[in-house]
Amino acid sequence: MIEQLKDQFPQAEDVCYLNHAAVSPWPKCAAEALIRFAQENVARGAQHYPDWLKVEHSLRENLRRLIQADSTAEIALVKNTSEALSIIAYGLSWNPGDEIIISEHEFPSNRIVWESLADQGVKVISVALNEEDPVHAIANSINPHTRLVSISSVQYADGLTIDLTSLSTVCREHKVLLCVDAIQSLGAIPFNQQDVQADFIVADGHKWLMAAEGLALMYVKACHIPKLKLHEFGWHMVANRGNYDTRVWEAARDATRFECGSPNMLGIHVLNASLELIHETGMDTIHERLKSRIGLLIQLLKPITGLRFNTKIEPLHESGIINFCIEGYDSAALHQKLMQNGVVCAYRGGGIRFSPHFYTSDDTLKRSTDILKRILAEASGA
Repeated sequence: MIEQLKDQFPQAEDVCYLNHAAVSPWPKCAAEALIRFAQENVARGAQHYPDWLKVEHSLRENLRRLIQADSTAEIALVKNTSEALSIIAYGLSWNPGDEIIISEHEFPSNRIVWESLADQGVKVISVALNEEDPVHAIANSINPHTRLVSISSVQYADGLTIDLTSLSTVCREHKVLLCVDAIQSLGAIPFNQQDVQADFIVADGHKWLMAAEGLALMYVKACHIPKLKLHEFGWHMVANRGNYDTRVWEAARDATRFECGSPNMLGIHVLNASLELIHETGMDTIHERLKSRIGLLIQLLKPITGLRFNTKIEPLHESGIINFCIEGYDSAALHQKLMQNGVVCAYRGGGIRFSPHFYTSDDTLKRSTDILKRILAEASGA
């Protein structure tokens, strides 16, 4: 299967792409979907808009299948993770003294929105995650004032993976809501909402799902859909959508009530194509292949003198993120050197972050580490 997929990722020969945790390249099928959509718009405009709605319906089903949710009625299509989190944060009713727990290393999207509730008397508790048992660290911070835990399924800087099923059990025992930012796991690690039972799940499509920026999943468990207060209104979020003459309206009863205006049809076509490829390949296959990529990358990095992993790599690393530093070298400057030499990566959490995907070749990983060694040798004058 992997060999058959090679032609889906015809990246430039002078690029070693290890930055899927930031913005991913697209597979060829996504680009082809975009081209077809663009050409249709040029030649026919929206003549066949009903067919576009079929693609939108397909995307909702593919997202439902990806997270194994109960129904597409729980799936909303929004602009990005930040918008999804904002809809949730300002949809819930808060009382002064309520507390929200996050990790102290969350990406700003999953911190700023909760901190913005401070004028309502809501307090954000940032927890240092114990690498050996991050769920225990969160559980120890839950108290009678805790209303919600908002956590990334994979921490963006070091790739620490959270046992969401165990965390969900803890939250339910304490009657605490669980919001999962799954942007660093969907498309890389299988997700089963039947086991996790999160209240909310959010994720952009431009990282491990290999699609365009500007379109994101927002999952809301059915029981919460009517409870979230609405702050955005328009023609698209109503129950009688399409009846433009009526003066009476009510919000849709499914998650489309959180979609106030026109859908991002361009992004829908691209993300749906990438998801079709992901489902055809199989999430279990993708995850196993990704773990083998990470395993090889660790083997290639370990012998480098002075290298220290900021990522917990043993006994088993589940995510696609590896973060490291080199003793005696400034990581920010080293990152710039790598980028100048065609190794596309990121500077995060004070270190170099490499994030290959399941299709990344052995040759790409070897060339990347060879370039790193050459840069270090040149810097040392060797």
